[in-house]
Formats: sequence, structure tokens, C-alpha cells
Amino acid sequence: MLPNKEGQRIPSVTFHIRKDNKWVDVTTDELFKGKTVVVFSLPGAFTPTCSSVHLPGYNQLAPVFKSNGVDEIVCISVNDTFVMNEWAKDQEADNVILIPDGNGEFTEGMGMLVDKTGLGFGKRSWRYSMLVKDGVIAKMFIEPEVEGDPFEVSDAQTMLSYINPQAKPLPLVTIFSKAGCSFCAKAKAMLEDHGLHYEEIPLSHQITTKTLKAVSGAATTPVIFIDGKLIGGSESLAAYFNT
Repeated sequence: MLPNKEGQRIPSVTFHIRKDNKWVDVTTDELFKGKTVVVFSLPGAFTPTCSSVHLPGYNQLAPVFKSNGVDEIVCISVNDTFVMNEWAKDQEADNVILIPDGNGEFTEGMGMLVDKTGLGFGKRSWRYSMLVKDGVIAKMFIEPEVEGDPFEVSDAQTMLSYINPQAKPLPLVTIFSKAGCSFCAKAKAMLEDHGLHYEEIPLSHQITTKTLKAVSGAATTPVIFIDGKLIGGSESLAAYFNT
């Protein structure tokens, strides 16, 4: 049975990380001492659930976590630093610190190192999340010990609801833009002033004004969607914020 280590200190480990083409040692003290940190651990970088839901969920909700007292969000996987660095780039996970537990020392110390040789993975981490305060584990969410790769309780929303049941995720914002568009710049500034992160889709050879008109009815930029609802251009966005 996988151990729940609430109330215990995290293992003391030094992680070997490649940064700016140099080897850097990062200790658990550097990551956790004097901080409130959310940690989630998963079987492997680039694997389906980890890439489509687990990491993106924490990355997207990072601003909400930080507004609720969390200093850092850390993802730990039994992968080498080169794999984790490339995964971070691929996922554009700028809000999460990806830590390579290449030798599995931290994961083994947590009692979460499991045998996945049947999949050709060797030793990997079981999927779990935890809230760590100044190096002490305050809460753990461990996936049920069933066959396969369950993903039921270690997700970002479950952790956020534990920290603050009233916390609400930020709206999902998409803005269609065009290079050199002053109204686009105005709209993006408004979104940033209101603390809203956004996905920007610039018009290109693949995404044209015809595409824009098909999805929004408008042929000029910007066009903003919030939580799937068409807001419109920069003036409509200003009116949205005023109401």
C-alpha cells in the first residue's frame, strides 16, 4: 500500500538539472524551505494523460493558486533533465517548475516508486499531488491503487478546492490578432490589466480573415472569446469589463 506521509518532512534530495547549457544542483531546501508549494508527480513526460490534462491543468490554474497563498508549483517525474526541459518547452509550462528525479531518489523516499517494467518504463512515480508547507507535507492526494494509470484526485482542481473551496478558475480567454494591429495591442493590455491570461492566435497563411469570419462573423481584429463566448473587438471588451 502506498504511504500517505501527511505531517512528515519531504525527503532531502539534490536534483541534477541542465540549465543554460550548464549542470546545476537544486536541493529540496531551495525548493521548499520557507515556502508553500504544490507538488504533483506523474509517471512520465510526454505521456498522454500527463501531457493532455495533468500538467496543463496546473499550468493554467497557477495564477489562482498563487492568489491563494501558493508560492510555487512543482512537477516531479522520474525522467532525466533533458526530457523534462523539452517537455516544458513543448507544453509552454511557464508557470510550473519541472524537476527531473532521474534516479528516482525523491520518489523512492516518498514511497511512490513503482515498477512499470511491463510497459518498458522501468521504475516510475505513482501519480499523486501534495501541499507542502516549509518542507512538511500538509496534504496528499494519492491516486487509487488499481490497474492502469488512474487520474481521479491528483488534478489541479481537486488541490485548489482543498486549499480554498470558494476559489474560482480564471476565465479561458482567446484573442485573434494581427501583426501591427493597434486595437489588438489595446485589447491585450486590457486583459493584462485585469489579470487575465490569454491564448493569442495571430492571423497567418493557415488562419486567415476567412477563418476569422467563419468562427466569429467578423473580418477585422482583434476578436476576443471568453469562456467560449464571443465578446468582439477592443471596444466590446472594454464594455464587457465595465459591466
